[in-house]
Amino acid sequence: MPAKKITVWIGTRKGAFAFSTSNRKTWTAEGPFLRGQEVNHVSQDPRQPKRLYAAVNSAWFGPHIHASTNGGKTWKLSEKGLELKCVPGQSIKRMWHIQAGHADEPGVVYAGADPGALFKSHDWGASWEEVPGLTNHPSRDKWGPGGGGMMVHSIQCLGKGRVIVGISVAGAFRSFDGGATWAPFNTGVLADFQPDKYPEVGVCVHKLLAHPKDPESLYQQNHCGLYRAKLTADRWTDISRGMPTRFGFGLAVPAAEPLSMFTVPIESPQYRCNPEGKFRVARTRDAGKTWKLLTRGLPQRNAHLLVLREAMTSDALDPAGVYVGTASGQVFYTRDGGDNWQILADSLPSVYSVSVASA
Repeated sequence: MPAKKITVWIGTRKGAFAFSTSNRKTWTAEGPFLRGQEVNHVSQDPRQPKRLYAAVNSAWFGPHIHASTNGGKTWKLSEKGLELKCVPGQSIKRMWHIQAGHADEPGVVYAGADPGALFKSHDWGASWEEVPGLTNHPSRDKWGPGGGGMMVHSIQCLGKGRVIVGISVAGAFRSFDGGATWAPFNTGVLADFQPDKYPEVGVCVHKLLAHPKDPESLYQQNHCGLYRAKLTADRWTDISRGMPTRFGFGLAVPAAEPLSMFTVPIESPQYRCNPEGKFRVARTRDAGKTWKLLTRGLPQRNAHLLVLREAMTSDALDPAGVYVGTASGQVFYTRDGGDNWQILADSLPSVYSVSVASA
């Protein structure tokens, strides 16, 4: 059987770049695509692998969604109906995240935006409609913007109508009816910046992922710690013990490892770089009971780097590949589950997102 080809899509401040490989040793680079525009996220639709979506933003032309049906060779606007109508006096400020629906809902695609808006398509992204059950949620008056705005991100489509999203600053919200109704899911999550330290709504999810092969298992890197939970649980469990800091943005949950999670510790909200000038990736292989800081191949002196919420991901291979981009334009990767790291790219524009597409 021929080796499976993967493409790492890197969204940056000046366009998107694609790095392709069949062995994770030698890479072919292409781009920039969507040249000169801010590409916040690139997402493959696994139901039609040549179909890609991109959340694109421009200081001149505003926020847009582009789509490709040929693996990213060409892109077209794909945003009919993408308007915010159910929040009076508001308009879309930024497109953040695009997620293909589950295999059991053909044609469904979700898109998250600032200010706290979720959109849904039933025709592979050709047209969109608001999801008022979330955007107009009764708790909305308790939501607020984080440092990057008030965005819907981390959209996870888990099948049988189950969807969970992260909103900064509001929290995690889950739906069991295809997005018609939503309930906050934040019990047990700290919000040390709020008067109520454990509010129902008002926590700041930085990134939330379901395990690719076990969608009931959820993980999140929050403004105030690392957590795990089951989708139907009543509360989250804090798994931050053993980490040098509770703060961070990036998160990766590899399909090949049932209890593993990767993140990059960031010093604090006040100093959003890795601690001590040492760029370290944290790994757990027991669902957060213990953590190990990985350093081999990563800069350990005078490295003051930031990994943003969309700029970390993993592939589906075994051993796992994990990919991390920085706001300074570097992309690091491992093909052995984190034991050794290498540079994939060193001088890109500021990296906003990293995602993997497979063929």
